[in-house]
Amino acid sequence: MDSVARLSLNQITVERVGLAEAVEACARHGVPYVAVWRHKLAEVGLDRAARLVRDAGVRVSSVCRGGMFPAPTPAERAVRIDDNRRAVDEAATLGAEVLVLVCGPAPDRDIAAARRMVADGIAELAPYARERGVRLGIEPLHPAFAAERSCITTLREARCLAQAFDPATVGIVADVYHIWWDPDLYTEIDRAAGRVVGFHVSDWLVPVHDVLMNRGMMGDGVIELQRIRTAVQDAAYVGPIEVEIMNEAVWNMPLDTLLPLMKERYLACV
Repeated sequence: MDSVARLSLNQITVERVGLAEAVEACARHGVPYVAVWRHKLAEVGLDRAARLVRDAGVRVSSVCRGGMFPAPTPAERAVRIDDNRRAVDEAATLGAEVLVLVCGPAPDRDIAAARRMVADGIAELAPYARERGVRLGIEPLHPAFAAERSCITTLREARCLAQAFDPATVGIVADVYHIWWDPDLYTEIDRAAGRVVGFHVSDWLVPVHDVLMNRGMMGDGVIELQRIRTAVQDAAYVGPIEVEIMNEAVWNMPLDTLLPLMKERYLACV
């Protein structure tokens, strides 16, 4: 149980509306943070987005997403690094401390090579992020997404990647939807102490019909949310807690219904 002082609305939870509506709803319902997705940022432009959050008195907990480092050619990998630099600049302009990295899949079935490309990409990006005061958060995704979204699928992989860098610049993002199943979960959270730069909550619904869109409101699924939250807090993470839900039923809820429910479930279940 906690107050809502750390609560953040991850923008993908309200995919049907734009940034202005999301920020206004956060201000109206006393949600202190919003996590901004870049495709929504592009709709309004960076300067206007910065004004929106500033004028509303809402803080940006993170920007999503950077990453997607693996590519079949050096030229294409360089293009992706350039896009990541733009993402770092966007996070810095919005006052977000964290750029979430969804690392990317193998372009040619060679997942080991893809993992090396991820490590090389982070190494190239990290000095740029450090200069701008933005931390890179490596987010491991559930193994079901290895072929399409990320070759980094466990907390251990993310932690080992992050440990090659200064913890002030590179850490990990713990998303309960992606990590709850891991038999080494609590050991790895403990080993990541001081490296956790983001924490995302939702729930795993059963039965599963679509893994991507299977996230539910906290308390509607099978994840031990309070136990994971306690472990992450014991690992020295006391930053924003983002509610990140991809679910058509949630997307179709009116904001003035969704945000009070989100706050209620956060207080009861997280």
